[in-house]
Amino acid sequence: MSAHSERPPERGAGDRGAGGGVDVGRPLLELTGVSKRFGAVNALADIRFTARAGEIVALVGDNGAGKSTLIKAISGVQPADEGTFVFDGQRVSPKAPTDVTRLGIATVYQDLALADNLDVVGNLFLGRERLFESTRRIVPLMDKVSMAQQAKELLAGLGARIPNVLSRVESLSGGQRQAVAIARALLGEPKLILLDEPTAALGVTQTAHVLELTTTLKRRGLAVVLISHNLSDVFAVADRISVLRLGRNGGDFTVADTTREAVVAAITGLAADTPATAAAAPGQPTASRQGADT
Repeated sequence: MSAHSERPPERGAGDRGAGGGVDVGRPLLELTGVSKRFGAVNALADIRFTARAGEIVALVGDNGAGKSTLIKAISGVQPADEGTFVFDGQRVSPKAPTDVTRLGIATVYQDLALADNLDVVGNLFLGRERLFESTRRIVPLMDKVSMAQQAKELLAGLGARIPNVLSRVESLSGGQRQAVAIARALLGEPKLILLDEPTAALGVTQTAHVLELTTTLKRRGLAVVLISHNLSDVFAVADRISVLRLGRNGGDFTVADTTREAVVAAITGLAADTPATAAAAPGQPTASRQGADT
């Protein structure tokens, strides 16, 4: 990607937030020729990737396949060295996480980055607290009532099971904590959300709740990128699967038209010739493990 950022697409009031008025299936994020090097190591090489509105695309691959590097490139943490980044129809060159956030992309990392000593409301509004407008006070006061009300509405809209938004995060289950992290990301009214291993280390019940949250995001019209090692979770909620292998595209599959065995073969490199019918998105490489081996 080039060194200079181009103006991000305008986000009108009718096209922001929870997918209101979005064109489901419209490409939101299109990456082409993305590469990232660390010294002599090619972590990513000529990657193509697409995420669409109202769709869950799973990003899978073995350890060292390049998933984390690609997510860091998308989120602006470690911008790619080469390649084109098209978001919402406009070519952009984000250089930092703040650039990506302004575009309408949110990331929920595996560690969630929550403050255990704060309650749910405090975590949702951390760094963007709502204040009373008053000219009589030198130090403005936080409008805790309105923040709590918005927190309740946001979590209810996600179907999150958190009885009390004034509960400390340290007292919540893993699934509830994940819901808080996702809700916090939605406060920025994103169009695309990256979920990094959202069900890792969760029990069966908590995993089911998080997968419900993921499908709720899809129904709201957001593009959802799900990074996961758990193929059971992937096949339960994803529409498409994009495989990375050794830093290259390993194949793209439509979940309804493929099998777990075919995806595993692409991940491990055991399939020398994956059928072209497994290819999913228009403009994406077929599942022939194009460039899967170095």
